[in-house]
Amino acid sequence: MEKKMFKGLGRRKSSVAHVILSHSTNDANKITVNGKTPSKFFPNELIIQDMMQPLALLKDEKGFFDIKAKVIGGGFTGQAGAIRLAITRALVEYDKNLKKIFKAVKLTTQDRRVKERKKFGKYGARRSHQFVKR
Repeated sequence: MEKKMFKGLGRRKSSVAHVILSHSTNDANKITVNGKTPSKFFPNELIIQDMMQPLALLKDEKGFFDIKAKVIGGGFTGQAGAIRLAITRALVEYDKNLKKIFKAVKLTTQDRRVKERKKFGKYGARRSHQFVKR
């Protein structure tokens, strides 16, 4: 019997995450991020909790999953946000009824905020030179 796989794509800032979700034979969620465990890939536990938020909402209702995530670009928080959105989308593909649960907690919406580019004649995106009176 072959495993049924569900795919999800997530983006956050400049990070892009591809997630493949399948049913687990164990009684635990097995997650790999770029071939590593989340504790070895991410620097602290808060980022991992943020990434695992869709699975924490299920509370063992739907069983356990094997999750393989491939992340490209950005920093740790952007990558965790991209993985979270990708896991959410894969779980919604697995069961359409979960969308109501995730939408209530605002996990289905993509966060489009990106760093604004630096403009010429300025120090950053908006900061101007300091005014000198004399």
